[in-house]
Amino acid sequence: MAAKPTWEFKSRLRTRAFGWRGSHLACQRLKEAVTEIKKVGRTDPVTAGDGVVTLMESIWPAFQSIDTSSGALGGAVNWAQKELVPIAIEAPADPKTRNKWLDRLWQAIEDDGVDYLAAVQDRWGELCASREVASRWADRFLGLLRTAWSDRRPGNYVRGTSVCLSSLLAAGRHQELLEVLSLRRFAFWHYRQFGLQALLSEGRTDEALAYAEASRGLNQPDASIDAACEKILLDLGRVDEAYGKYALTANASSTGVATFRAIARKYPGHDPERILLDLAASSGEPGRWFAAAKDAGFLDLALEFAERGRTDPRTLSRASREFLQKDTSFSLKVGHLALRRILEGYGYELTAIDVLDAFDHYIAAAQALGMDSQARTDVLAMATKHPGVAGDILIRRCSMAPSERTAPTRTITTERRTWKRKNPTRR
Repeated sequence: MAAKPTWEFKSRLRTRAFGWRGSHLACQRLKEAVTEIKKVGRTDPVTAGDGVVTLMESIWPAFQSIDTSSGALGGAVNWAQKELVPIAIEAPADPKTRNKWLDRLWQAIEDDGVDYLAAVQDRWGELCASREVASRWADRFLGLLRTAWSDRRPGNYVRGTSVCLSSLLAAGRHQELLEVLSLRRFAFWHYRQFGLQALLSEGRTDEALAYAEASRGLNQPDASIDAACEKILLDLGRVDEAYGKYALTANASSTGVATFRAIARKYPGHDPERILLDLAASSGEPGRWFAAAKDAGFLDLALEFAERGRTDPRTLSRASREFLQKDTSFSLKVGHLALRRILEGYGYELTAIDVLDAFDHYIAAAQALGMDSQARTDVLAMATKHPGVAGDILIRRCSMAPSERTAPTRTITTERRTWKRKNPTRR
C-alpha cells in the first residue's frame, strides 16, 4: 500500500494560527490547501477525501481569531468548499470510512462558531452516499426540527437544519421534507430550495415553479429565485418564457458587460441588440450598457445609451482611444461626449490627467478626420459655457502652441496640482 501523504496544510492551519489581521494570509493558506488536496485527488481520491474532511476540521480552530468584516475570508471558505466537497462526495470510500468522515464533519460543524461550514451542510445528503445513511441522519434531527418549527414563538433554531433537509432529499423522503418545510411561519428560500428539488425529482415541474414563486418575501433573494425558475423553464425547453420572465434579473452581475454576456450565452437564438435594449429599458439606466453595446459591435446603440444615460466620462474617454483606428467617427463622437460630461460635473474623483486624456483622444480623432480646428473651437465653446477647473484646463490646453502640445509633461503636472488644490474632495 502507498503511504498516505502528510498534509502540509495541517501545520499552516493549526489552532489560532492567525491573528486579527490575518485574513489575507488565511485566504492564501486556504488556496494552498485546496491545491494540495486536488493534486492528491488525481491519484488517490479516498486519501483526498480524507484531506477534505481534515481541512474542514481545521477551518474554525485556525480562523477563529480573524476579523472577517471584509467578507474576503468567508468568500474564500465558501469557494474552498465548492471546490473540495465534490471530491469527498465522489471518493470511492467504504461505508466504515465514510461514516467516520460524517462523524468528524458533524463534530466540526458543532464546533464551528460562525457557520463557516454551511456549504457542507447543504450537501450532506450527497456526502452520505446512500439512502440508508442519509435516512439515519435525517431521523437524527427530524423530530427536533418539527418541534422547533411547530412552536409559534419566534427565535427557535436547530443546528443541523440543512443537514436534516438535505438528508431527507437524498433519502427520497420527499413528502416528509415538504411537510416539515410547511411548518415554518415564514418562507425561507435557503431551506425551500430542498423542497424545490424534491418536486423536480418527482417531475412536478409546474408545482416546483409555483413553489419557488411562493418563496418570495421580505429579505428573500429574488435574483436566486429567478435563477432557479429560469433553469426549470430552460430545462423544459420553454426558452421564450424563461427569457421574458426571468432572464434579465436572474443573470444580473456587477457589470453590464458580464450581465449581457451571461444572457447572450444562455439565449443564442435571441437578437443581441434586442437583449441590450431590453436591459436598458428594464434597468432604467441606459448608460450602464454602453460598454456592453460597444463590445458587441453596436456602436450607434452604444452612443445612444451614453447620450441618454450617465456613463462615466473615463469609460467614454477609453472608448475614444480604443476606436481611434477602428472607427474614427465613433471615436470623435464619444470623445466629445466625454468632455461634455466632464464639464457638466459627471464622474467620480476625476483628476486633471483624466481631463487631458479625454481632450487628447478627442483631438487625435479630429485630426484624423481633418477637423482639428473645428474640434478646438467646440471645446473652447463648451469650456466657456461651463466655467470651473476643468474648463480652465481645457481653455489653456486649446490655447497652447503646437510645440507645447508635444511636450505636455510639465503642463500636466502643473494642472494636476491646480486641480488638487481647487478640488480637494470633488465627486
